[in-house]
Amino acid sequence: MIKKVNHIAVVVENLEDATAFWVDALGLELAHKEHVASQAVDVAFLPVGNTKIELLQPTDDESGVAKYLQKRGAGMHHICFEVDDIEVALAKLKSAEIQLINEVPVVGADGRKFAFIHPKAANGVLVELYELNAT
Repeated sequence: MIKKVNHIAVVVENLEDATAFWVDALGLELAHKEHVASQAVDVAFLPVGNTKIELLQPTDDESGVAKYLQKRGAGMHHICFEVDDIEVALAKLKSAEIQLINEVPVVGADGRKFAFIHPKAANGVLVELYELNAT
């Protein structure tokens, strides 16, 4: 079911300041930045081997990421696993009675499908599943 770790997401208060740490102090390269309107975040991606660090800055105080930041502060937000077929993965999790946030995948603007597993099911860790488009 799991192919690899796609990314580890870190919620930050200020994307520019956070990016400076990861680039200047740790020597990672900034691959790109983008605004993800559907999730109300600005994002920076920093590759590390065949995975990435994803920095998330909320852009709307009512978004899930903003509420997470307000409640828990900056830090690790979620781990994302890449899967071949997200519908099959979700069906398997549902049949095992695993609590899901998204019972059906959400399709991003770039064609990738994603869904979140509730942290209560994963020992307090928010887990995201990705199925990348086959382009």
